[in-house]
Amino acid sequence: MNMELWYTEKQTENHGITTKITETLYSEKSEFQQIDVINTKQFGRMLVLDGMVMTTDVDEFVYHEMISHIALNTHPNPKKVLVVGGGDGGAIREIVKHASVEKAVLAEIDGGVIESCKKYFPEIASALTGNPRVDVQVIDGIKHIHDHKGEYDVIMVDSTEPVGPAVGLFEKGFYQGIHDALKPDGIMVAQTESPWFNRDLIKRVFKDLKSIFPVTRLYTCSIPTYPSGLWSFTIASKQHDPLEVDPAKIKDLGTKYYNAEVHHAAFKLPNFVAELTRE
Repeated sequence: MNMELWYTEKQTENHGITTKITETLYSEKSEFQQIDVINTKQFGRMLVLDGMVMTTDVDEFVYHEMISHIALNTHPNPKKVLVVGGGDGGAIREIVKHASVEKAVLAEIDGGVIESCKKYFPEIASALTGNPRVDVQVIDGIKHIHDHKGEYDVIMVDSTEPVGPAVGLFEKGFYQGIHDALKPDGIMVAQTESPWFNRDLIKRVFKDLKSIFPVTRLYTCSIPTYPSGLWSFTIASKQHDPLEVDPAKIKDLGTKYYNAEVHHAAFKLPNFVAELTRE
């Protein structure tokens, strides 16, 4: 009998997504979380951490481009960039497309994620090996932030959902630490979950960042394998406003989702999302 195999992610207490799979390629319990790589019919290889979809071959470019290029194009001359989390390497891959970047640091707490992605997602992790501008550190990102004050032009918080080892990456004290680790004109950006399922979190994070940074903005994009398909990011800046970027100065870096028009359009929010940014 031909048995069909399906993977289901329970995204809330009342909702989940399911996709047909052909095999499990890798499964390991690391010090921090369960790491699985599965092969799906619809989205190719899929990285799953503690039962939650992190990235896939097919739609990974949306997330990695949108967490990276808006901040990097808002900063006039980003030279030193930090990614907290992001062990799959996708954000680092996008960062090194910018010629101004002299050093891109990855601070990932779980070395198991890095190694599994190098093996099973080589295109996503392509910049993690052999790139002289990339510094990969298996370290607690919170500690790294604390130890490097005033060093970075851009910091990206590429975290999992706010559970397990990522809980501290959604707290106000961590954001204050990021502020202190940034240079006087520095910018940070964090993934802030789904406007459908995580409204309280988005509202709290936006409020916290707004109390620390003079420029704080919310933007969204479409990622089909993430809960609800509508995803948010919050960008916070000491000086530069992403809405004031001249579209003519945004270079074509061969991206698949992000472009000069999307840079500004991403900040056009539906009313039910925009209300999360109001007091």
